[in-house]
Amino acid sequence: MTQKNDKLVILQMMFHLWGNTNSTNKMNGSAAENGVTKFKDINDKALKELKKFGYSHLYMTGLIEHATMEDLTALGIPKDHPDVVKGRCGSPFAIKDYYDVNPFFATDPNKRMEEFEAMVARVHKNGLKVVMDFVPNHVARVYHSDMKPAGVRDFGQDDDVNKGFDPQNNFYYLPHTQFQIPDGVNPPVKPEGPYIESPAKASGNDVFSAKPTIDDWFETVKLNYGVDILNGRSRHFDPIPSTWIKMVEILKYWSAKGVDGFRCDMAEMVPAEFWQYATSAIKKEYPDMVFIAEIYNPREYYNYIKVGGFDYLYDKVGLYDGLRRLVENKHEATVEDITRVWQHESGNISEHMLRFLENHDEQRINTPAFAKGNPFAAVPAMVVTATLHTGPVMIYFGQELGEKADGKEGFNQADDRTTMFDFWGVPSHQAWMNGGKFDGAGLTEEQKNLQALYKGLLKFVNGSEAVQKGAFFDLQYIQGHDYDRRKVYSYLRYSENQKLVVVCNFDHFQEKNINLHIPDGAWSAMGLDPQGNYTLKGVYEAKGSQKINAKDNISIKVAPNSAVIYEISSKK
Repeated sequence: MTQKNDKLVILQMMFHLWGNTNSTNKMNGSAAENGVTKFKDINDKALKELKKFGYSHLYMTGLIEHATMEDLTALGIPKDHPDVVKGRCGSPFAIKDYYDVNPFFATDPNKRMEEFEAMVARVHKNGLKVVMDFVPNHVARVYHSDMKPAGVRDFGQDDDVNKGFDPQNNFYYLPHTQFQIPDGVNPPVKPEGPYIESPAKASGNDVFSAKPTIDDWFETVKLNYGVDILNGRSRHFDPIPSTWIKMVEILKYWSAKGVDGFRCDMAEMVPAEFWQYATSAIKKEYPDMVFIAEIYNPREYYNYIKVGGFDYLYDKVGLYDGLRRLVENKHEATVEDITRVWQHESGNISEHMLRFLENHDEQRINTPAFAKGNPFAAVPAMVVTATLHTGPVMIYFGQELGEKADGKEGFNQADDRTTMFDFWGVPSHQAWMNGGKFDGAGLTEEQKNLQALYKGLLKFVNGSEAVQKGAFFDLQYIQGHDYDRRKVYSYLRYSENQKLVVVCNFDHFQEKNINLHIPDGAWSAMGLDPQGNYTLKGVYEAKGSQKINAKDNISIKVAPNSAVIYEISSKK
């Protein structure tokens, strides 16, 4: 039996933006004006380049049909009310039909599902896998499936709307109220009439108010998994709630279409008992299916892995937050946070932790709020993200090019994030796409250099047995007084056939001349003689080799904002 490889290398693609070569970028522009990805844009040429770059999985954000301001009535799809849609494109997490894809992704919208299936087949033919969103906590305010299979009952179709809570209702209601649009909502497409919702439903972020604020998830309604939120969150799971059954039907539907994994939006807002029910049902039929949880509460990590059955969890609150402070060069930033993460949060579940420095929710690295205009400042953080343990790593498209995300797209207002609500062209990514040639001809020298660093790192990760499957040993605790414990982080990754020393310098300005001590226990753990003679050879961003003795400190020089990796060899 081969050991499971958890070192997935995931590319997150904001799907409606990823393949768009239109550079018009009109504020609040429509799909016709600003362009939008088509399924056919994920072609063999693009996929070959992504495979070559080192990715194993493509997380395609926003495939499932969501509420939008686009007029799709010609396809028999009713218009969504603009007052409850965020942005001209709409939020990819305000699902309107769990059984459909967005029609504007298709060259022929009437054949959109065939085009989606053909894209999945192309991805697989090129040796890659597809991860898609599963959004279980909430749906668009006007959810209606016109593509559901025969016999499937729609969400809310059988609800008793006179009850605020019933375990078999799909939604939570506020009886005798009417939903009111939050103050400040001013959509670019003017409504044809008022939005009517009576009784009002609770909003997606657990807000039980008929008039949520503009900062709430007002465009969504909360789904009911048998948890009575307003009565101490009491649980009513017997008999199985209707929502559980419907959600598993949806997961089976997409699994049957060849999807390889689900990134589960706000998974911790849905009870772990449901996840146990759902993941076990899917893995019974599709044992290799991957489930990734968006989760922000470290106290729930074990619960969602051991009970919920998740393969991987977001490591946001631990590793991302600590690394970001270092990249921002904050006064309180210290590499001790990295040690704290594996010691107190994820030490014995590290293979389950999905690490990243960017995703659609977070600010881009190359922004004033993050790396302050120097995307290379994140290089040591990216090395830690990719090599600290055996779990997966994720890169957001454009991250490897230093995307600035400084446009005012529409609903998204230059907040250092790439929009997920608007139709737009992403400049750095379009320069790499080069009109569909995917050759990077439009990139600047700086962008090419940054891309080369990322590509080199992924190549190293994919080719390293120690990083893929090996053990970890933190070297921080044993270093001498001349070692910078706030800005330098050192560790070992080792397997039977490979022993690595990783040294990261988070100091933005100072080169570090380090006398690194490896204790006897570490040599023994690696299966090496604590008295032996070895060769230390540079294998990532480090050149040359040196003879070392296990008893002596190792002299290593690391430039500012950089990381080096050496391999320990018994070869003379």
